[in-house]
Amino acid sequence: MKKVKGKIIAVSAPSGAGKTTIVKQILKLFPEIIFSVSATTRTKRPGEINGKDYFFISEEEFKEKIKNNEFIEWERFYDYYYGTYKYFIDEITEQNKTIILEVDVKGALQLKKIYPSAKLIFIYPPSSQELIKRLKNRKTETIVDFNKRVKRAKMELSLKDKFDYFVENNDLEKAILETKKIIKNILTEIN
Repeated sequence: MKKVKGKIIAVSAPSGAGKTTIVKQILKLFPEIIFSVSATTRTKRPGEINGKDYFFISEEEFKEKIKNNEFIEWERFYDYYYGTYKYFIDEITEQNKTIILEVDVKGALQLKKIYPSAKLIFIYPPSSQELIKRLKNRKTETIVDFNKRVKRAKMELSLKDKFDYFVENNDLEKAILETKKIIKNILTEIN
């Protein structure tokens, strides 16, 4: 467990629940918050930028970083590795700044074990059917990956109650406003 000077906020959701869109809007509303860029072994999607959206690294390099204990949390799912660099979180919080992470559900819970003061926000869809529809409409993965995401989403939804805050994303603008309100409250809390 680590005591930190700055604030740590993690936003999690099943794939397709809208966390990426919400986090991007939050970063525009709170330019003082630093975005934690995760590492991944998956290939870049159109429009993604290395070092801004993710650090895109090889599987070999990722495994070496696991051996060197360089990640706060990491996981392999959908045949790719994802992880959050320790140095990045420590560097930002040591400067008494706020960092926001967009991580999977298990990653957020692992983060909370290491940084108990971290605040976890869970974004969820209005229904499982809506989530499946959103995933289909994204058209970003194969049918095999799509099926894996649906299965994983069910597991992630079952862990919702372990989070500090909950935001239903039925209406994107309302979900952004609700998340903004939560973050504003977190920022004004005294450590």
